[in-house]
Amino acid sequence: MLKTKVYFSTLLLLIVFFTFLFLPAGSLHFWEAWIYLVIFFGSTFFITGYFLKRDPELIERRSNAKEKEKEQKIFQSISGVTFFVGLLVLPGLDERFGWSNIPLFIVLIADVAILLGFWIVFLVFKENTYTSAIIEVSENQKVISTGPYAVVRHPMYTGAIFIILFTPLALGSIWALIPSFLIIIFIVLRLLNEERILLKELKGYEEYCKKTRYHLIPLIW
Repeated sequence: MLKTKVYFSTLLLLIVFFTFLFLPAGSLHFWEAWIYLVIFFGSTFFITGYFLKRDPELIERRSNAKEKEKEQKIFQSISGVTFFVGLLVLPGLDERFGWSNIPLFIVLIADVAILLGFWIVFLVFKENTYTSAIIEVSENQKVISTGPYAVVRHPMYTGAIFIILFTPLALGSIWALIPSFLIIIFIVLRLLNEERILLKELKGYEEYCKKTRYHLIPLIW
């Protein structure tokens, strides 16, 4: 059953996050991590539950998706390892050894920014049922140019970048910003590769690109 499979996978991911954060920290007194987990998985469970009811095909496509492009498999693997080690284990070690000293208000601003990232992802899913976890063009897929897609071409990546960029600060670690920037570089490379595929395979995408000029950040790029 799709619902059981998706919730079970999310619960396993929660256990992995918990382990990767608190084991390196050597203590459960890592309050930044507790807030982060509530925000991250509270948002994840909400989005999953919402679309399981209203668009289960979207959730099924994303849960069954497997990357086909060799280049994208490499990007995905490196980004995944970098995320878990650089954005979870490293902040845990930072907490244990006290390498960083980030003020409370910065941590809270970062938490709000992560919520904003998840809100953007939610809007993307709501606007585009063909939003995929991999780079592909599905049968009957059309160009979406409304909602967040009227602002930037890749709003899903914009939301992801908010989450990735502010995760280190939400977890109280300056040093974890280094791997977060590395992941963002891979996201940009993935985006450029995706655009080449969409221009080639998705009818009307070239016209959409002329109309919506910005890839990720309005008025910048």
